[in-house]
Amino acid sequence: MKKHFALAAALLVAAGCSSFRTNVYEDDLAMPLSESQTDSLFYSLSLEYVTGGLPQEACEQINNTLVTTAFDLEDGPGTVEESAIRYRENLIDEYLTENASPELSGALRTWGDEIEGSFTADWNKNKCYTLTYSSFRGGAHGMYTITYLVFNPKTGALITEDDLLKEGYREPVSELMRESLRTAMADDKEALESIWLDQVAPNGNFCPDEKGISWMFQPYDIAPYALGAISVDVSWEQLTPYLK
Repeated sequence: MKKHFALAAALLVAAGCSSFRTNVYEDDLAMPLSESQTDSLFYSLSLEYVTGGLPQEACEQINNTLVTTAFDLEDGPGTVEESAIRYRENLIDEYLTENASPELSGALRTWGDEIEGSFTADWNKNKCYTLTYSSFRGGAHGMYTITYLVFNPKTGALITEDDLLKEGYREPVSELMRESLRTAMADDKEALESIWLDQVAPNGNFCPDEKGISWMFQPYDIAPYALGAISVDVSWEQLTPYLK
């Protein structure tokens, strides 16, 4: 069935410079459910990945983590291109299968799927990456997530909070995060009251920079959907007692 639809060609766009080199794999698609219907699947992808400037094993490890996280493939990562093509094909199959029933309304038959990932910062020679995923499957609203990944450039391994913070950090750092939210939202007490402060704690989704560490919480993690994704920032000065 997929052969009946014209698919946009994927592009490899050169990016990056100096010793650390990257490319961006891009793809997009607007595919109608059938020739007689306007309901469509809209898909776009822009994924930056490593091509050189680091040890070969580190490049492979980073790219494997990127495609595994971006595409959530059950059968393991291949190359970026192979994984992207597999994801697109699976998405098309899912769209056609889920919308085969004639009882579904047009509002449910239009889907959107967007993936965007890029290296956004260097911190202490480590590479920080931001991956955003947005999806719409009909209904009142879509869903999106923002995922931070921090890579050791020598090994390609992910850096975790346990790598940065001393044993026993979780509770005191959680309180610092809650206090940060209270300060940041002091002028919006209604929004602050809707946050589930007891759920605010280091969650593994973090990005360090020159100012400190930012933790990202997805919609529904610590607050209703209306508040969206929430970033909680704690300075290095505040974190000093808990740093390794």
